[in-house]
Amino acid sequence: MADPSSYRPKPGQIPDSPGVYKFRDEHRRVIYVGKAKNLRQRVANYFQDLANLHPRTRTMVTTAASVEWTVVSTEVEALQLEYSWIKEFDPRFNVKYRDDKSYPYLAVTLNEEFPRVQVMRGAKKKGVRYFGPYGHAWAIRETVDLMLRVFPVRTCSAGVFKNAERTGRPCLLGYIGKCSAPCVGRVTPEEHRDLAEDFCDFMAGRTGTYIRRLEKDMMQAAEEMEYERAARLRDDAEALKRAMEKSAVVLADATDADLIAVAEDELEAALQIFHVRGGRVRGQRGWVTDKVEAVDTSGLVEHALQQLYGEERGDAVPKEVLVPALPEDTEAVSQWLAERRGSQVSLRIPQRGDKKDLMATVQRNAQQALGLHKTKRASDLTTRSRALEEIAEALGLDTAPLRIECYDISHLQGDDVVASMVVFEDGLARKSEYRRFQIKGFEGQDDVRSMHEVIGRRFKRYLQEKERTGEWEEQAGDTPADGPAATGPAPTGPVPAVGPTAEDAEPREDDGRPKRFAYPPQLVVVDGGQPQVAAAQRALEELGIDDIAVCGLAKRLEEVWLPDDDDPVVLPRSSEGLYLLQRVRDEAHRFAITYQRAKRAKRIRTSPLDDVSGLGETRKQALIKHFGSVKKLRQATIDEICEVPGIGRRTAESVAAALASTAPAAPAVNTATGEIIEEDDGGSS
Repeated sequence: MADPSSYRPKPGQIPDSPGVYKFRDEHRRVIYVGKAKNLRQRVANYFQDLANLHPRTRTMVTTAASVEWTVVSTEVEALQLEYSWIKEFDPRFNVKYRDDKSYPYLAVTLNEEFPRVQVMRGAKKKGVRYFGPYGHAWAIRETVDLMLRVFPVRTCSAGVFKNAERTGRPCLLGYIGKCSAPCVGRVTPEEHRDLAEDFCDFMAGRTGTYIRRLEKDMMQAAEEMEYERAARLRDDAEALKRAMEKSAVVLADATDADLIAVAEDELEAALQIFHVRGGRVRGQRGWVTDKVEAVDTSGLVEHALQQLYGEERGDAVPKEVLVPALPEDTEAVSQWLAERRGSQVSLRIPQRGDKKDLMATVQRNAQQALGLHKTKRASDLTTRSRALEEIAEALGLDTAPLRIECYDISHLQGDDVVASMVVFEDGLARKSEYRRFQIKGFEGQDDVRSMHEVIGRRFKRYLQEKERTGEWEEQAGDTPADGPAATGPAPTGPVPAVGPTAEDAEPREDDGRPKRFAYPPQLVVVDGGQPQVAAAQRALEELGIDDIAVCGLAKRLEEVWLPDDDDPVVLPRSSEGLYLLQRVRDEAHRFAITYQRAKRAKRIRTSPLDDVSGLGETRKQALIKHFGSVKKLRQATIDEICEVPGIGRRTAESVAAALASTAPAAPAVNTATGEIIEEDDGGSS
């Protein structure tokens, strides 16, 4: 635990202008990011008597080892930089919202030549228009099925689309009128894009225009006695009305607004967001978070706005955002939202009428979400804490192993030998810090030797990171705790706000995130028994590391092996500690075997072109596309190969030589029919 006075900035060193500050721990990892109108006043608040600080703030400042800041011109710039840093560094003491489920969106891929309508989950992609999120994917598909009558936009995958282009026959939707079949040229790319944009307009809430247009065309067709066309237009209008009825009218003035409600207690908070477009609820989502920093409702709202709109532009930011409490700097947040939308955004608390009633509904949803989350989380927190305590007791550790790393070796009969490293923090998987290894020191099957190599490589990198950041010298007493490191790229004290720093001169290696192997575990788990454990311990001892515990989990009887012990530690089958170790070991096994299979598959799919020095993937594809197959490329002359854009004569000669050396001795023959099998694929030969 650090003493905040050891890294407290000197009086007058902090400017009194707007800016963003970040606290780093002893490993140079950013643990908290904040913004301030006045940096001097805000940062000084963290260095008062510890007894006067909120418990969470006290934990943060005693975990930190340095503080840095960056000066900006306005509060809006500070808001933008704070959001960017929180997203980049993922600080452990900042509020981070996470979805309480993976919500599906209705997406239109406007970044493609022929836009496609589909259900999407996960991170949003550039050039794709999103609607939602929705509670269930089937609700999206029902809505899309109704709307394809009027807006027959492509919904097929790229493979189906290319196959239809090749055969000249559309899929079933093209035959029944629910796709305009751009794959076979029934509509031009421009006409199909117009359909997709009309689809987006309707989903965005501009519904009345299309229904009135259909009804007008229907009446005109009836007057001209084109009754079949009139009936079809009538059915189209009814289909759009049924699609609209799936979302009830909640605001009579056809408002575009997002409503955000917060339910919270001392430890956690839940948010619910209703997306209202054209007066109808078009989507709903929920977030939950641990209150790892001292934050009130207005702070929770501000963090929610940053996460909700930080990556959005244009109409994705509504004209009106209704919240239960205004952020501390409402003017700056409103200006930030307006910049992202491109026009004025109203940020306010609803006071009366339909909007206040709807906010009460959103608030009830938030309360229910918090109650449900706490019911699930209570047992989970208790179980994880008990598991870590049981592991510490069984292995004789001084403290619970808050960070556990597990290693596994995978191969197929001695080929493609790889290893995996998985990380669990506080009993939960931290997938961003998983790592994969290729065994380089030898060939063949030797799990013990492989484990020794992997542990040695991992912790050698750890020692290199310590030396690079200056921790090595500090531990040896070569530099004061708050002084600059001898070899580190940045000082551990305050960073000047003006001019480039040593950190900026580096290629952003020390940016606050753990770089590959910079953060040590309290416990190393290996998949295996006594030999693997002994190899791991020997690798640590060779590097002079004696403060990291090692154990192994053998699959046969689920025994826990410790270094230099002839007998294993046997945990009860009902032990939560054993269950956690099994989860860690199984995750390492899964990660290793997935990598090994991918490596093997890549080796099987190799092409003769892979051996050509300097020939990248782009030029390989250009060659195959130009000639159609490896066989035809093999038959081409050097001059013909030079005709491919980007291929020079020297490269063409290398390609011809590589293909000649791998030419098949005789054509393959189908023994059942006697037919010669042609080599027409471009993947391998």
